[in-house]
Amino acid sequence: MHSWRSFSRWRLLSVPPRAGAENMARDSALQSRAARTGETVFSVYSWSRPTLSFGRNQPARGFYDFEKLRAAAVDVVRRPTGGRAILHHREVTYSVTAPVNDAGSLRETYTRINRILQVGLSRLGVLVDVAATSLRAPVPSVRPCFEVPGEGELVAGGAKLVGSAQWRENGALLQHGSILVADDQSSLPEFSAFPAEGNSIPAPATLHALLGRAPDAEEVATAMFDAVRELEDPQAIALAEDDVRDEALQRVPHFLSEDWTWRR
Repeated sequence: MHSWRSFSRWRLLSVPPRAGAENMARDSALQSRAARTGETVFSVYSWSRPTLSFGRNQPARGFYDFEKLRAAAVDVVRRPTGGRAILHHREVTYSVTAPVNDAGSLRETYTRINRILQVGLSRLGVLVDVAATSLRAPVPSVRPCFEVPGEGELVAGGAKLVGSAQWRENGALLQHGSILVADDQSSLPEFSAFPAEGNSIPAPATLHALLGRAPDAEEVATAMFDAVRELEDPQAIALAEDDVRDEALQRVPHFLSEDWTWRR
């Protein structure tokens, strides 16, 4: 058991595949819920359609080609957290929402959540390392999230497997990220508005390549929830999606808005 201050009571949420706007709206609602209830929620989910997500401050307008995305039947959404573009399709997404009063610094909580991810992945049979310190954090550019690992991100064989970002607001934190099952990220240059600049992307690590099979979201959720109980809260119990869905649906219009999605 760790020596740092404990988060509050933990809840565990596994959600069926939803559209990108609802996934982001639910994470936003869970962040607000954490500030109200004092509970920490670890959730695992997937996406009902291939969806390109932009980081909160990433430039997108004029850099990505909307018509190419529509022709490929790829939805677009902007995340409430930072970072770079991710194609959500053959991957599993996790999120953690928690009150910040006793959570520690961003670095402390990032490290702590990484530990849960590491133990969860080891339960699947995947051993990961924490990326070495970089000279500076990547700027919010049009380059994809999985191009190179940032400081503290999880890698296997030197290639990025998990991309994460954290945002704090109104007394609560939201950290979410993608665990790659297979490599869709290398296709991102196809959607660039500047195809001549669509340089190839180094292949990221994937669960399929590491395990020789593709675990589904339910298997990943079971491994992560077991890790939460081992490391944080042996009494962690499930949270029903219905407990947060009404509030999430109220926030969906914000994440559907082109003023938000294409604001940069």
